[in-house]
Amino acid sequence: MANEAPPRGGGLLSGWKGALLAAGIGILIGGGAMMAASGHFVRSYLLEHPEVLPEAIDRLHAREASQLVVANRAAIETPFAGAWAGAKDGDVTLVEFFDYACTFCRRSNADVDRLLKEDPKLKVVWREWPVLGPDSEAAARASLAAAQAGKFRPFHDSLYAAGRPTPEALQKAQAAFGIAPLSPEAAKAELGKNYQLASTLRASGTPAFVVGDRIFQGAVGYDALKAAIAEARRGGSSAG
Repeated sequence: MANEAPPRGGGLLSGWKGALLAAGIGILIGGGAMMAASGHFVRSYLLEHPEVLPEAIDRLHAREASQLVVANRAAIETPFAGAWAGAKDGDVTLVEFFDYACTFCRRSNADVDRLLKEDPKLKVVWREWPVLGPDSEAAARASLAAAQAGKFRPFHDSLYAAGRPTPEALQKAQAAFGIAPLSPEAAKAELGKNYQLASTLRASGTPAFVVGDRIFQGAVGYDALKAAIAEARRGGSSAG
């Protein structure tokens, strides 16, 4: 037995290699235990404090929305012809996706008008998003023609003042401002673009506002929009 050759040192558990592997396994085992303990703690905390879940979900949605806005900002903020108002190179741009048949859009029009009057550095861009039927789409096409003719604001305010965009109200507004129809191709292209943008932003209905990196669903009111403009001006975001 004295003349027997010693075992070769090429095995995984031999020498310093074996010691290193053993140490690595120990770290992994310890780390797994720590992760398990951490997971148990988080689960226990959430079960005891379920009220934090809606806030966490809201923050996740805000972060996702911010990313969508940033990725599509140029398309969102570039108006169709004259469908904008305020400062041409405003430091903050408020974008509204709207429908003339939408009661809440009509109510929000006064809020947007007030913001424009009070804030000389604000730019507002309107995007036609007719989702409430044939009258909505007819009004949107006429509105795009008004924007093309440089008469968007007076047409916009006049049609809202008339109430619902019935064929009679639409015809009266078009006649009052001498608006010729827009080519079907141009109208189709712009409306298709707006539908795609609204879908990309996961907008749920009209009105939908984009201010800075934030998306607001519904008629959130003057105060909320004003606060969002101030936040965007500071370079802030709710997606942190």
